[in-house]
Amino acid sequence: FLAVGTSVPDLLSSVVVAKQGKGDMAVSSSIGSNIFDVSVGLPLPWLLFTIFLADPVDVSGKVFLSIAILLAMVLLVILAIALSSWEMSLKLGFFMFALYILYIAQEIARSKFGDC
Repeated sequence: FLAVGTSVPDLLSSVVVAKQGKGDMAVSSSIGSNIFDVSVGLPLPWLLFTIFLADPVDVSGKVFLSIAILLAMVLLVILAIALSSWEMSLKLGFFMFALYILYIAQEIARSKFGDC
């Protein structure tokens, strides 16, 4: 639920600029915020933790699979956008929503039954 709570402002700002006819800004805002989260939001707490506690953070095991799934999802989204001639459409929106449902389902399965 944390991801939904932090994504709602992005959603609202994307809807506002898309209604103003600036769909490219809506997409770039969504992608940019996610890039920021991955490139700053994840490493900064680990960096601070290791600086102040001088204790390394073990990221082996399950993190590799999570990163692989994340990269696969990013590639699928880029491929879907490219196949739709770089135009947002209802069909593309449903496809992206289906990808999100698939992602949530595999996360629930991994947390309930362990990593495959």
